[in-house]
Amino acid sequence: MSVQERKERERASRERLIVATARELAEQQGWDAVTTRRLAERIEYSQPVLYSHFRGKREIIGAVALEGATEMAAALRAAASEADGRRARVAALAHAYLEFAERNPAVYDALFQLDGGLAFAQEDTPEPLKDAFAALLETLGEVAGEGVHPALFTELFWSALHGLATLTRAGRLLPEGAEQRLDLLVERLAVL
Repeated sequence: MSVQERKERERASRERLIVATARELAEQQGWDAVTTRRLAERIEYSQPVLYSHFRGKREIIGAVALEGATEMAAALRAAASEADGRRARVAALAHAYLEFAERNPAVYDALFQLDGGLAFAQEDTPEPLKDAFAALLETLGEVAGEGVHPALFTELFWSALHGLATLTRAGRLLPEGAEQRLDLLVERLAVL
């Protein structure tokens, strides 16, 4: 292995450490607790080393979001693939989405609430974000209904899921109605 290859591998390892540490700190204490100073202390590198990887917190949030999008896409596909029938696939997808949001609140915030400097729904949208949307579209596109554009239907269904995730987390919805809300969403929006 060349010196250059070793340096690149070490750099990639440091970058993964920064992202993992930011994610861990955000999940434990919230994104306000994630500062470059605290990250530098936790990873035991100087702030200039951290800045050699990321220009600041915004880029770190973006890196966490991209990692989270990859994980979300995998979770959605796994849930849908294990279900039999269109209704079961849509329900499994919806449950997986809400479970991901609940289990990973800081990652969910990085993806959909915070400014990570990432473009959504544009040509320059990063591939992990496109793939997460594609994971939704693969299942939801088949239940969009006659004459309904599958991507538009997917955006609408995703918006409803995001609303449920956000309002539930904020304590704005009664917990005992969670299953009924999800059943209504699947039954009323999807053409099964």
